[in-house]
Amino acid sequence: MPIVAQSTETTDWVSRFADEVIEESERRAPGKPVVVASGLSPSGPIHLGNLREVMTPHLVADEIRRRGHQVRHLISWDDYDRYRKVPNGVAGVDESWAEHIGRPLTSVPAPKGSPHPNWAEHFKAAMIDALAELGVEFDGISQTEQYTSGVYREQVLHAMKHRGDIDAILEQYRTKKAPPKKQQGQKPVDEAELEAAEGSGAAAEDDGTGTAGYFPYKPYCGGCGKDLTTVTAYDDDTTELTYTCAACGFSETVRLSEFNRGKLVWKVDWPMRWAYEGVVFEPSGVDHSSPGSSFQVGGQIVGSVFDGKQPIGPMYAFVGISGMAKMSSSRGGVPTPGDALKIMEPQLLRWLYARRRPNQSFKIAFDQEIQRLYDEWDKLAAKVTDGSALPGDVAAYSRAVGTAAGELPKTPRPMAYRTLASVADITAGAQDQTLRILSELDPANPLPSLDEVRPRLDKAEAWINTQVPADQRTVVREEADVELLKSLDDQGRESLRLLLDGLDSHWSLDGLTHLVYGVPKVQAGFPADATPKELPAEIKVAQRTFFALLYHLLVGRDTGPRLPTLLLAVGQERVRKLLAV
Repeated sequence: MPIVAQSTETTDWVSRFADEVIEESERRAPGKPVVVASGLSPSGPIHLGNLREVMTPHLVADEIRRRGHQVRHLISWDDYDRYRKVPNGVAGVDESWAEHIGRPLTSVPAPKGSPHPNWAEHFKAAMIDALAELGVEFDGISQTEQYTSGVYREQVLHAMKHRGDIDAILEQYRTKKAPPKKQQGQKPVDEAELEAAEGSGAAAEDDGTGTAGYFPYKPYCGGCGKDLTTVTAYDDDTTELTYTCAACGFSETVRLSEFNRGKLVWKVDWPMRWAYEGVVFEPSGVDHSSPGSSFQVGGQIVGSVFDGKQPIGPMYAFVGISGMAKMSSSRGGVPTPGDALKIMEPQLLRWLYARRRPNQSFKIAFDQEIQRLYDEWDKLAAKVTDGSALPGDVAAYSRAVGTAAGELPKTPRPMAYRTLASVADITAGAQDQTLRILSELDPANPLPSLDEVRPRLDKAEAWINTQVPADQRTVVREEADVELLKSLDDQGRESLRLLLDGLDSHWSLDGLTHLVYGVPKVQAGFPADATPKELPAEIKVAQRTFFALLYHLLVGRDTGPRLPTLLLAVGQERVRKLLAV
C-alpha cells in the first residue's frame, strides 16, 4: 500500500483543500458522496495544460478517499461543443474538415485512419488511456449524451423561463470597459474562454442576444447540423421555439419540451451543471477566473437562477513545456499526457502536478532537463526511504507513487534515468548489449534481466529515439583517430596510458568514475582519491581537458554521455583499440 499522507501530519496543499472540501460537502449535502469535477473539451489533442484540470481535483479526491469518505470525480466531456476550426498538424486531417465547423464535436468525422466513430471520441480515447496509466479514477459524462437524451430538459426550460434574470447578470459585464492589455508573460486567454464569450461558440454570436431578445439556448440546425442559428421567438407556455440558420437558411418551430438538438450557452451551461451534479470542488484556469469570466458570472447565475452553489476551488496556473511556447488545445502537435508517458513513468508525471500548488506554474521537460528531474525524483525517493524527507515532500511523494487503491506499477530496480538514456543512445536499442552494459555497472550485483529496469528503460529509450536530435546522438568511432593520437604531447599520451592500465581493476560504474577523475590528479602528483578541497583549481581545468580528449577519441565530439557509462558501453576491447598510443 502507498504511504498515506494524513492532514494532521502534513501541510501540503492537497490536504488543506481536502479539509475544506469535506467540511463544505457536509454542510451542503450531509451523508452524501463528495463531488469534485473537471471539464475537458475533446476539440483536439488534450494537452498537458488540460491535465491540470484533472490532476488538481484528482489529488484532492484521492486524499478524501484515503480518509475513508466516498467521493465522485466527474469529468464532463464537452463533446457537444461546436467544432470551431481545423487544427494544424493533426495527422489524418486536412482542410476538407472545415465544412464541419459549427457542428457538435461528436458529429465531426474522426481523423483519417482512426478506429473511433467521431472527432470527440478520437481525442477522448487518448486521454482516457493516459488517465488509466496515471491511476486517475473518474466518472465520465458525455455532454452529447446528456443533452440529446433530454437529461437536462427541465434545466433548459428553467433557464429559458428565467432568461431575463440571466440577461440582467450578463448585462453587468457587457457594458464594462475592455480590460487593460495583459502584461508580458501573463497567460493569454484560452480558446475555451473565447468560446464562452461567444456563447456556446457561434462565430459572431454575443452570448444569445439577438433582435428578438436574449435566449440562453442555442439549437443545432435541423438542416445543416450547425449552430449558426438565431432564436427568433419563444413561448414560455407552449415552449414553442422558432429559429433560423444563417448557414443554410433553414428555419423551423419546435417544442423545446420535446426538442433535444441544442444546448445552453457556455456561461449558463457551466453553472447549470454545478447545481445539477452538486459539485463542491472544481478548479478553473486563470482565463476562467478573471473578472467577468465564466467562473465569476457562473457564480452569480448558479445561485440566482438554479438555486445552487458555486464550487470552491483554486485558480490553476499555466503548465509549460521546456523549450516550447504556450499550448493551445485546438492546435496539433502539442504534447499530450500520452506523449509525456512515453518518456517518463506515471509516478514522475504525477509528482510534477502534486508538488506544486495549483496557482504555481511549472514546466514539463521533453529536453535534457528530464534527466535532472529524474535525479531529483530519485533523491527524494532515497530521502523518503531513510526518513530524512520533509513532511510536505513525503506527502507529494506519496501522492505520486500511488492512490487510495494502492501503489502504481513501478520499475523493480530503478537505475538512473540519465544512465539508461546514455546506454540506449550508445547501443541503439540492442538488447544484448544493453543487458551487458547495465550488468557491468555493478559487477557485484549483476542485472539478471532487462525486465528489472523496465518500464524506466523503455521510457529512456523512447526519449532518446523521439526527443534527441540526430546530430546529438552518440556514435562511437569505428577506427582510432590516428592523427589526433600522433599529435598528443607526452602528458596527453601518459594520461591515456594511465587510463588503459586501470581499466581491468576499475571496470564498474563506480570504479571508472574514480579512474577517469583520478588520472589528472595522479599526473599532477596527488593521490587519485584526493578530495576537491585538497586540490588546486588547476586540477579541474586538467580534468576538463582530459575529458574532452577522451570524447574526441571515442565519439568525435567535445561532449557526450557520462564517461564512465560511455566506457562501459564501448567495452574494454574497443576502448583499448581507440585509445592505444
